[in-house]
This record gives sequence, C-alpha cells and structure tokens, in this order.
Amino acid sequence: MAEIIQRDGTWAFDGTTVRITPGLHRSVPLFRQSYGEIAVPLEAVAGVVYEPERRRGRLRMRLREGADPLLQATGGRLPDAADPYRLAVDVDRAGVAEYVAEEIRHALLLDGVPKEPTGTYLLPGPPVPVSVRSSDGRVSFDGTQVRIDWADTSDRVKRATGPRIIAVADLVHVEWLPNSGYEDGFLRFATRETVFSKLPPEKDPYALDLWGNVRRDLLTALVATAVTARLPHPSARTERTRPTDPPDGTRPRRRHASVPAQADHHDVLLRRLRELGELHRDGVLTDEEFTRTKSVILRGFRTV
Repeated sequence: MAEIIQRDGTWAFDGTTVRITPGLHRSVPLFRQSYGEIAVPLEAVAGVVYEPERRRGRLRMRLREGADPLLQATGGRLPDAADPYRLAVDVDRAGVAEYVAEEIRHALLLDGVPKEPTGTYLLPGPPVPVSVRSSDGRVSFDGTQVRIDWADTSDRVKRATGPRIIAVADLVHVEWLPNSGYEDGFLRFATRETVFSKLPPEKDPYALDLWGNVRRDLLTALVATAVTARLPHPSARTERTRPTDPPDGTRPRRRHASVPAQADHHDVLLRRLRELGELHRDGVLTDEEFTRTKSVILRGFRTV
C-alpha cells in the first residue's frame, strides 16, 4: 500500500485502485467534500507526476480521455483547488509523494495500461438522486429526469413557465461553465429541440444562470456529472456521426445523428414564439417584456 495523507486529502494506492479521499480541513473546497471519495481504477489512469514547488508541491493525476464523466462534464474548467486529481503536498512529504507517484507509474507499466481514449466511462460519477440549490434555482436529478425549480430572483419568463422537467432520453448533451466570481457561469441542458437555441442563460428555460455564491454554484457540476454519466459515451456519439458508403459508391454528407433537421428547427422556433404569445395574452408578460424576449429568441435562431 502506497499512501500519502495531507491536509487537503489522502491518496492511497493498493496496486489496482487509487482511492482519493478529500480532507476535512476548512480550506478544502465545498465541491470536493460534496463529491466525496473517488476510487480510480488503474486502467483509467494515463499518468501521474509529482511537481515540486518552493513552499508546497503537488501530486497530479492525468486520466485517459473519456474515462471520467466528471472531466467530460466540466471540460477542465474546475478551479485547481476543486480538482480531485490534484493534491497539495507539504515540502517535508515530498519523498512520500514521489514514492506514491512512482508506485502508480510502475503498476501502469507492468499492467500495460494504454493511454488511448476509452470507449466507456470507467468511473461512475456521483450517486443519484442529487439536488443542488444555485443562484437561479434548484436543480435535481433522480437518474431518469432533470427538474429545475426557479428561484424568486430568476427571470420572469422562466418563472412563468413553471418547473422545467427534462427526461434523460431527450437530452443531447450538458454544457457547464463555472461562476468565476468575475464572470457568470451556466448549466445548460441541450435537448433535441433546443440544441440550436442561442438564448442567453438568464433567458433560457433549459439553463441555470450561475451568478451568485461561487462555492455553492460550483456544486452544479455534481448534477452535470451525474447526468453526463448516464448519456451515451462520447465515443458512441462519434461513431453515430461516421457516414457509411452507399451501394452506388458515392460519398454521403456528414450529419450528426442528434442534430434535428431544418424543418424541426423551424418547428422549435414556432413553438417558442407560440408559448411566448400565450404568456403575453395571459398578462404574465408586459408588452415590453414580450417584445424584448421575442427579439432575443429570433436573434438566437438567426445565428444558427
């Protein structure tokens, strides 16, 4: 057993699995504590290094592309302190950190673990159900559907449409950008009907606008990861976009399987405008709000 215990957490390697446990110190980000322990199978690891620095060094693990739904969902945008695959190491424990890294590298060599992308997720992501309260509302996921309950501070159009419920079967992908404190973030659920939509997050009823508490908004990555883990693996989506040659030998045009046809695109636009008109007629939206929102919707669809 190779193990290193630090204030920020613990890494323990038993020859087949690297068990990463977050520390309990108050300096450990809320996201890391909420995500909990991660068991990384050796076959998911692409490499590990110890990077010495003057005051504190750092253990850093690199996973194979496509192995982890967390990395797929967040796209490398997690702040360094919230990244579970980085561990700050005190200078006097540098030797132990080097030993742990060397043991993992040695096992990778002995087992002949490839560095190529994986065809399936090798880590499960967070358990469900999972629910997070953000600045724009509460988002919940039970394994089969996403539910968004808007906050009192959400845009009036969002609140007028009521809770948003999205089945996993209708989802194409999840987009996530963290709230940095300087720029707003968002969590967007793209469905077959809304994949072309260019509405800003504050107006999009399929997106949470992240503009408030940075620590709490970061927890929306838990939901993004849990949903991503239950969507088709990226390699499967790539396979579906690969064209096949017809019998006559001509080359087919590439077309993504999840992208709706142009007719479907217009149907989405008409449905959005019809819903907006109903809200205006019912007195939910003022003339000014109706005109402004209609302009945003039309501008977003023209850019497709």
